[in-house]
Amino acid sequence: MDLIYLVILLILLVLAVLDLTVGVANDAVNFLNSSVGSKVAPLWVILTVASIGVMLGTLFSSGMMEIARSGVFHPNMFTFPKIMMLFLAVMITDVILLDIFNTLGLPTSTTVSLVFELLGAAVAVSLYIMWENNGGNLADYINTSKALAIISGILISVVIAFISGSVIMYFSRLIFSFNYKKSFKYFGALWGGFALTAITYFIVFKGLKGSAIVSEDLLQYLSNNMGKALFYAFIVWTLLMALLQHLFKVNILKVIVLMGTMALALAFASNDLVNFIGVFMAGLSSYQIASEVTIAGGNIETLFMDKLKEPVVADWRYLLGAGIIMVLALWFSKKARTVTETEVNLARQTDGGMEKFSSSPLSRSIVRAAVDINRVLRDYTPPKVRKAINRRFTPAKVEGNSASFDLIRASVNLTIAALLISLGTSLKLPLSTTYVSFMVAMGSSLADRAWGRESAVYRINGVLTVIAGWFFTALIAFSIAFFIGLLLMWGGKIAMVALLALIVFIFIKSSEAHHKRKEKEKINSSLLEDEKGIIKACTSEVKNAVEKMLNIYQQNIQGLTTEDRHLLRRISREADDLYMSYKNKRTYEVVPTIQAIAVNELDIEQEYVQVVDYTYEIAKALKTITSESYRHIDNNHKGFSDEQENELREICKNVIEMYEKFIDMMNRHDYSSFDTLLTYRENILEQCAKLTKKQIKRVKANESGTRSSILFLNILNETKTIVLQSINLMKSQKNMILSSKKTANALQKV
Repeated sequence: MDLIYLVILLILLVLAVLDLTVGVANDAVNFLNSSVGSKVAPLWVILTVASIGVMLGTLFSSGMMEIARSGVFHPNMFTFPKIMMLFLAVMITDVILLDIFNTLGLPTSTTVSLVFELLGAAVAVSLYIMWENNGGNLADYINTSKALAIISGILISVVIAFISGSVIMYFSRLIFSFNYKKSFKYFGALWGGFALTAITYFIVFKGLKGSAIVSEDLLQYLSNNMGKALFYAFIVWTLLMALLQHLFKVNILKVIVLMGTMALALAFASNDLVNFIGVFMAGLSSYQIASEVTIAGGNIETLFMDKLKEPVVADWRYLLGAGIIMVLALWFSKKARTVTETEVNLARQTDGGMEKFSSSPLSRSIVRAAVDINRVLRDYTPPKVRKAINRRFTPAKVEGNSASFDLIRASVNLTIAALLISLGTSLKLPLSTTYVSFMVAMGSSLADRAWGRESAVYRINGVLTVIAGWFFTALIAFSIAFFIGLLLMWGGKIAMVALLALIVFIFIKSSEAHHKRKEKEKINSSLLEDEKGIIKACTSEVKNAVEKMLNIYQQNIQGLTTEDRHLLRRISREADDLYMSYKNKRTYEVVPTIQAIAVNELDIEQEYVQVVDYTYEIAKALKTITSESYRHIDNNHKGFSDEQENELREICKNVIEMYEKFIDMMNRHDYSSFDTLLTYRENILEQCAKLTKKQIKRVKANESGTRSSILFLNILNETKTIVLQSINLMKSQKNMILSSKKTANALQKV
């Protein structure tokens, strides 16, 4: 047998390991969000419980490995060389796609990814075979019914999960309210019995169904006597919860949440493991089949893979190894934290804090419709009923670093997700654990009034973004796998090496992007720690902004004098990005940041607000200058005269000197010569006034064109704005530093 097939098998193994790490980073949100969001226990305890569930689920892995072998395509139509290329295309696509989603912090479905990658690669290889054979029928190669079943499953699971989470959370909150401790004394054991019975049903029918360890006879017996088994389970769990709650004073809500976390982790590992190693296992089986044929003297080039249709029992050693890799990824993957943070952020109870998503026309329309419907319902609801309901939905005041939501909601999330996934499995519906878990969490947060008027448009847009990502997953997975499949079939070994190099490049770049984003968030979070953190973060931000604005202003003058259209276009985009950044910061971040700041220094907080405001005004002026400059040159209007260019260079030189003086002051932490900046301001303003008069004289003397005159005057006007606001910015930064020193000196005297 050609050595290339062993190389492909080893590549599949390496890619499977990578896929396990990136896949767990994305799917971890399914079973971690409720426990992390409710802060049911320290993170290490949550991860330990989830790890136990993952390892158990791995060993109980169900016989779903067939999906990668024959679930989407008919293997008897593919020869051994063709099917190995098909599997390689699938694994390359899966690793790239999941890593991109993880970097963006968006949860997606590994099941949908795998199915449509298999479909895309199978279509590509099938078309290549048909091209080689000068004809054929694509339907003979592809199992299209599986793809249609997945799509219908997406639509069903999204709608049902959201509605179920909303309705059950609403009635749960009516029963327990946010001050649930008193009522939970009486109904807590029953609630725990119901929740844990649902979770037990979930473990048996979703986690262990088809397991190689649990016997089919036991599962069949439980299936035939399910009503009786569930009744006994409910009685046992209820009594046990009552015993723990009243005798041992245990918070049984924590038991429910941790048990649910382990159950979802178990089901994830036992059912979704095929999404990560199923293709490698199918490739290994194909290689072993081909090896036997080679030993017998057969020709593998014409070997059709009929045997892949036969049932398979996965080697427990591979399953154990996969489980260990998944647990390590769960503990050490930073991107897993990012994906989990996205869902917890969308579901958190408070309106305060930074929103990860902006608004959109669709989200605003949905909120307006909801507000109108609420007004109609309020008019028809008796005032006493309305008052009683509102009292049940009044959040409890929690001092300190509170959780994103309480244990009641966490238990609802886990219980409903477990029930729906169990129901889908028993009805043979292809529900996705990602879709169900996410939509239940979003539905429960809506019913819990977590999406208030202050945050609804951002939360809804976040949910729409994630859902859109799910549907695009199928299209993108199919398209990329199709393209890579064709590339491998036509390019062979050269294409294989190039694609592996591409994977390395993408991993490096995505890691850098993720690291930069987390570092930026880390810097921003330092604002909330103490006074020194506020000063340090704000000073760093001002310095970076000033350097960027100076660079934009300087290059814009250079681009105008040289009529460099490409430079002006690039600078215009940079200025626009800077403007949007500070516009969003002023609109969405300033007030939440002040609310979250731990210290109580009004002077420093006031200066922080002014720093953001002045920077926004400078960015707006720069945006006007750069956009008008680019439009002038892009429209091929006549440039400036030598005299005008020299005047702009001179004023640019003074602006540069002013900024450089201030940057030097910040670097030395010495503002004693601040008055020199005021001198610069007066000189530049006086210079702008003189140049304006000169330009008016040129206009009257017909020495300057209309378009160039308008642009020249606008640049002078916006430069005055930049200089005035820059001095205000510098004053606020100086005052912030001096206020901090004054506070420190006062504390030393005390």
